Parts: sequence; structure tokens; C-alpha cells
Amino acid sequence: MRTPRSLIALTVLNSVLLAALVVQQLRPAFADDQPPVLRGRGLQIVDSQGRVRASISVLPPEKGSGAEASETVLLRLITERGRPSVKIAASEPSSGLSFAGPTGTKDTYVILEAKGNSTSLKLRNEQGHEQVVSP
Repeated sequence: MRTPRSLIALTVLNSVLLAALVVQQLRPAFADDQPPVLRGRGLQIVDSQGRVRASISVLPPEKGSGAEASETVLLRLITERGRPSVKIAASEPSSGLSFAGPTGTKDTYVILEAKGNSTSLKLRNEQGHEQVVSP
């Protein structure tokens, strides 16, 4: 029984394609020069228990805020007990950062703010002592 020539040609073609695929897999992989951009409306980083420990979000303008209403970008760093201890916010009319005391405190914080043409630093402890520093 003779093997048809088309079957031999098809077998040779398949062997060449297989060899090309194997050679392509054996060459070293290189990282892209410019990694792709991660895009989304927000980002959350969670710990091994699935608790949110950091988040970045874009908040819509507050309704009824008047002419200064604008979107705010907010970064939160959250403790293992769920307290947002560090916040950094940026919007068109103002920006600032705050550091809150540990879990169990209510009034221990530091706020650094730039609003319009003015800046301020507000320090407060749990005993209610407060100091505001502005130029």
C-alpha cells in the first residue's frame, strides 16, 4: 500500500510547525519596556485574612457643598483592627493629610491642610489639648 503524497506533505508541514513552536518556547522571555497601565475606579489592598488594609478611591463631589464641590482622590492606610490611621486627600480646592491615633482613641490626630491660599497644621491629643499652627 502506497502513502499518498499529500499525507507526506501534511506530515512534514505539521513537523515544521511543531518545531517552530518548540523553538519559540525555548527562547528567553523579556519584560516589556513599558509595563501596561492598571486602570480602575478604585484599588484595595487586602491582607492574608481578606481585610482591606489600604485603598485608593475617587469620591464624587459632596452635594450641597456650593461652588467648591469637586471630586476627591483619597488614599487610606488601615490598621489590622480596621482603623484608617493615615489619610491623604487631594481635590481642586484643597488637599491634606491626617494621622489618627491608635485604636481606642477618638481625638488624637494630626491634620496638615492646604486650602485655597492658606495652610494649617492642627495637632490634638486625647486630653483635648489642641494647637493650630498657620503662617
